[in-house]
Amino acid sequence: MTGAQSASTPDGLLVVESAEKHFGGVAAVSDFSMSVPAGSVAGLMGPNGAGKTTLVNLISGLLHADAGVIRFAGHDIQRLPAHEIAALGIARTYQNVRLFAGMTVLEQVMAGSFLRRGTTLWASFLGLPKARAARKALEAEAIALLDRVNLTHRAHVLAETLSYGEQRRVEIARALGSAPRLLLLDEPTAGMNAQESSEIGELTHRLRDGGLTVLMVEHNVRLVREFCDAVTVMNFGRLLAKGRPAECIEHPDVQAAYFGKRADAERIRSLR
Repeated sequence: MTGAQSASTPDGLLVVESAEKHFGGVAAVSDFSMSVPAGSVAGLMGPNGAGKTTLVNLISGLLHADAGVIRFAGHDIQRLPAHEIAALGIARTYQNVRLFAGMTVLEQVMAGSFLRRGTTLWASFLGLPKARAARKALEAEAIALLDRVNLTHRAHVLAETLSYGEQRRVEIARALGSAPRLLLLDEPTAGMNAQESSEIGELTHRLRDGGLTVLMVEHNVRLVREFCDAVTVMNFGRLLAKGRPAECIEHPDVQAAYFGKRADAERIRSLR
């Protein structure tokens, strides 16, 4: 494991170098660097207010960095709008469930494929053969995506009637509809029980084994330890530690960031 004093990052599918983001006089992200290798499940940890969601917003284009470089698959994406970043192959979910009211699970997932639709609005409105064929293909793709998240049996149910954990999986399937190379999951297991959290962890491994790269913002230490290939820890917008999950989680600086004073953190560790 390396700490903040060693901030250099190897090449990866996603590379963040010396990123800065300020809101007024507050530095939400400060001189932060990280790398996410292709074909991995990477974890991003940190206490509340560490800057994790701000960083995800910078990567996905909802915010733009004040300084530094963000590269994805060799492209400088720092100043690109969100829809262009999505078109390059980055998809994301959010801390709070964001589903469309009144739509079935299948329709929710089909909506995620908008970037790849090959028909015009007028063709869809008039029900032209090309539009009908495109819709049929989208339905088949959406069913396949629901199968990946084990929700095919709920395809024709209104999404808002699902359990919280199922709604989270619908969001992930919808994000997969744009055929991304990198999936950003912002606290995907928040509010879930242990079984639901493990199902999300297992899903990230299936996605990784299918060729997808996953960056997961997560507070669930057990989930990170069990399912992430590597983890980066933030605190006060800065890099605190990076490396193997078990080593980072047990490091005194990380323990202190989560539990308070270093002496308190070491006492907690000694009681385990």
